[in-house]
Amino acid sequence: MKQAKDFLETYPKKDGYQQFFCPGRVNLIGEHIDYNGGYVLPCALEFGIYGVAKIIEEDKLILKSRNMELEVEVALDDLEYKDEHGWANYPKGIAKEFINRGFKLKGMRINYYGNIPEGAGLSSSAAMEILTCMIIDNLHNLNVNKLEWIKLSQKVENEYIGVNCGIMDQFAVCMGKKDHVILLDCDTLKYKYSKVKMDKHSLVIINSNKKRELSSSKYNERRDECEEGLRILRKYKDIENLCDLTSLELKQFIDKIDKENIRKRVRHVIMENERVINSIKALENEDLHTFGKMMNQSHDSLRNDYEVTGYELDVLVDEARKCDGVLGSRMTGAGFGGCTITLIENQHIEKFEKRIKKVYKEKTGLDADFYYSLIEDGVKKI
Repeated sequence: MKQAKDFLETYPKKDGYQQFFCPGRVNLIGEHIDYNGGYVLPCALEFGIYGVAKIIEEDKLILKSRNMELEVEVALDDLEYKDEHGWANYPKGIAKEFINRGFKLKGMRINYYGNIPEGAGLSSSAAMEILTCMIIDNLHNLNVNKLEWIKLSQKVENEYIGVNCGIMDQFAVCMGKKDHVILLDCDTLKYKYSKVKMDKHSLVIINSNKKRELSSSKYNERRDECEEGLRILRKYKDIENLCDLTSLELKQFIDKIDKENIRKRVRHVIMENERVINSIKALENEDLHTFGKMMNQSHDSLRNDYEVTGYELDVLVDEARKCDGVLGSRMTGAGFGGCTITLIENQHIEKFEKRIKKVYKEKTGLDADFYYSLIEDGVKKI
């Protein structure tokens, strides 16, 4: 946290800067469900992205990040996507979408600093998008509804950046609540908060350090496969999304799908959606053993049916499950690298971390990084 404090002190409010923070998120269960109209169970984390910003006289964006060497200056009437602008395309895209919606923006200087591990799947992109929404809204006194920030950010990710993501990440980092998980219906955007009580247990996030780039991964391919499955199933039942089907209906219709890969994708989505429902019941009843079983089933489905885990994530999960005090372990995020999340009794954490680091290094040649975070609030002005 010292680096964050140093960053904020470099751009003090007395110099006209406003200061903001948006957290990362972790999804406890419900993977690859958000774009299939089902339920997910994310929460916001302690670490995230800080932003400092102020209005400037020139009609341009000046974008800098303490994490990146690349700095970008671009005119407000020239905000088209450019590969060479790298990370800066995210805030550029947000500004462009505000302008597309009829808002008159002034020039801005925005500096960022993040302590979310880059490429780990903890939603650094969504955090930057929502953070930039809050910055633009506050600097211009627009009073746009937070739900519009969420929808606007998803549109930028889909159409400007080119990642066909669902809405969970933006929702979680925007609407997070301290000590609560969010049960979110990704179809209707109805949601409820549930308090999480884990006095003797912790959720440990482990970064595999296997980097992933969503836009160049098989993420969009998986979404296309789900849409193909949906088209087939709509011939037999009137449904809007895959998650409208129950597991019983899945058994009835699964043989109508000829391609094995499409059958597997559909099976994961429908069964994962039911696991989320069972998980929120377990958490509300403080039944962590059942929740741990749901986590394990989720990862096995993501490995076998959705095929998005990969060697590194499987090693972390398989080795975690061998450790004392572990109730459940699974990949979290889109997969193809990134992080796992493990539910473990507190008394075993030190031994667990030591063993996993050793075995993971031996098997993959990579170092595993461990993160411990409380569940925190969503985006905020500091």
